[in-house]
Amino acid sequence: MICDTTDTPECLLRDPVDLFHSGHIVKICAPMVRYSKLAFRTLVRKYNCDLCYTPMIVAADFVRSVKARDSEFTTNQGDRPLIVQFAAKEAQVLSDAACIVCPFADGIDLNCGCPQRWAMAEGYGACLINKPELVRDMVRQVRNQVENPRFSVSIKIRIHDDLKRTVDLCRKAEATGVSWITVHGRSVEERHQPVHYDAIKIIKQNISIPIVANGDIKSLKDAENVHHMTGADGVMVARGLLANPAMFAGFDETPLKCIQDWVDIALEHGTPFTCFHHHLMYMMERITSKQEKKVFNVLSSTPAVLDYLSDHYGV
Repeated sequence: MICDTTDTPECLLRDPVDLFHSGHIVKICAPMVRYSKLAFRTLVRKYNCDLCYTPMIVAADFVRSVKARDSEFTTNQGDRPLIVQFAAKEAQVLSDAACIVCPFADGIDLNCGCPQRWAMAEGYGACLINKPELVRDMVRQVRNQVENPRFSVSIKIRIHDDLKRTVDLCRKAEATGVSWITVHGRSVEERHQPVHYDAIKIIKQNISIPIVANGDIKSLKDAENVHHMTGADGVMVARGLLANPAMFAGFDETPLKCIQDWVDIALEHGTPFTCFHHHLMYMMERITSKQEKKVFNVLSSTPAVLDYLSDHYGV
């Protein structure tokens, strides 16, 4: 078995459900459009990230098109444990998608939290928190058709204004056999308002399966505080990891070693320039001056970026 993480026993736990019984808070890289792809997952696994999600994939396209499968889902032997997140609204389609990825991943996650207008208009994402029966049917179908009993099925949700409805949704999902639930502590309408950690705590108190807290976690200290505030079994981080892929290892800002690791990994994986450059812009946000940003952010080729990093940072 290839294990790309630092020397922690967690990297030996291929079954993600086992992570939640490992005695410590599970540190998770969120599904991020364009960003949580294989190269970035490889990077954060080096810095104590226990579990990674793919970006959200539309299940219907994935099932229908080989081209979509090739472009949307890339993995390798060291990319475990791995959760593939799908947007879906039909039980059979989600189940077919799960069966396709089952040999290459450790579980799937049903996106019930994306608040973007296009997703809601198509019947995906956060509109599913108002359709608990449909969520139940989709989870049940995956459970019935995926033959591997250790393959996890999770959901990621936002909260209702009336929290009783969220607790009801979570109880129904638990009864259907969901492995864990990730709760983004905002409603569909909320974007940058404070996260309702009290709501996550109430959900955790009412549910027996693991709960993962998501929203505004930007450092390892934040992760520990949210764990203590909510009782959550895991924390999921998006923007905090983009800004500092080494945050789960306790670094307050991106260390130069991490930037060097990203350059090596991205070049090895053939990461497209725009993605390679954008990640560096996020990582260097806190360690560069305004003047440096003006220069670095308009660089337009990989050699130019490599020369800049070499000249200014010795990377």
